[in-house]
Amino acid sequence: MTGCSAGSDGEEGGPANVRAIEISNFKQGSSETRFGSLEFIGGLELSSDNALLGAISAIRFRPDQRQFISVLDTGHWLTGTIERDDKGRLKGITDARITPMIDRSGGIDPGRGAMDAEGLALRGNHVLVSYEQYHRVDVYPDPGFEISPPDGTLPLPLPQFELRSNRSLEALMIAPAASPLAGGAVTVAEDSLDDQGNMLAAILDGPLHGRFSVRHYGGFNVSDGVFLPDGDLLLLERRFGLAQGLGVRIRRIAGPDIKPGAVVDGRVIFKADTRDQIDNMEGIDVFRAADGSIHVILISDDNHSILQRSLMLEFRLLDDKLLSQN
Repeated sequence: MTGCSAGSDGEEGGPANVRAIEISNFKQGSSETRFGSLEFIGGLELSSDNALLGAISAIRFRPDQRQFISVLDTGHWLTGTIERDDKGRLKGITDARITPMIDRSGGIDPGRGAMDAEGLALRGNHVLVSYEQYHRVDVYPDPGFEISPPDGTLPLPLPQFELRSNRSLEALMIAPAASPLAGGAVTVAEDSLDDQGNMLAAILDGPLHGRFSVRHYGGFNVSDGVFLPDGDLLLLERRFGLAQGLGVRIRRIAGPDIKPGAVVDGRVIFKADTRDQIDNMEGIDVFRAADGSIHVILISDDNHSILQRSLMLEFRLLDDKLLSQN
């Protein structure tokens, strides 16, 4: 497939011929596969002739566990299908397509302004997207999100003045229908903090809608999150500093702890740094594989920089009972 270039022609998007280089070891120079509560399965480094590919902020898989939707913080949708080899490991991406997101007025505004998409969630026949800078959560029809403006916006119980311009609604996720949150949408701000220095968060709808906070420490900021089938929340966090370097971690927060007025925290189940195959890790999703295990997919935002990479990494979530036996 022929890719399109960025610029005025690229604003309309089009197919993307995605090239994939296999990542067989997560820790560089080591065959180790166990990292906290996660077991590394495999990964890909992605590139394309289509200059729009990159800046991936979030990813969500369809029920078939192959087709996916992503948002780019340049105001574009990325859809495609993952392919696997005969051992079940990530092999590549096919049918990739990039299209501009349509705003509430029916226009497109590619760039990091009004359409700075950061979080993504699927619920019923809708696709939900959270945005920074112009802080909001818009709701798109599904199917039809690629060619339609949003048909609604969720109320945001966080005052606009408390949200930082480029550090706000980074994570967006849907709680399980059977949980106390009853399928409610949840958002966590990246680096917009309350008076106690905790990250602002909110349950946007459902029986427990309201504000809560997430403990902020260690220089890590939230970049995405996803609920597990049991109702617990996995929060993906990242940090970067000249002294500490690049770091990534995942916290597991107990589902019942998430309620209005709470300050939640959780056990760190995964950590990685520059010795590992990571970059600017922005997105996380989970699904239950055919063998019943929970798989975790992480993706990175390369910021369209030649110094960074677009990565897709896959892990298996190990049962806590296994951890206690080691």
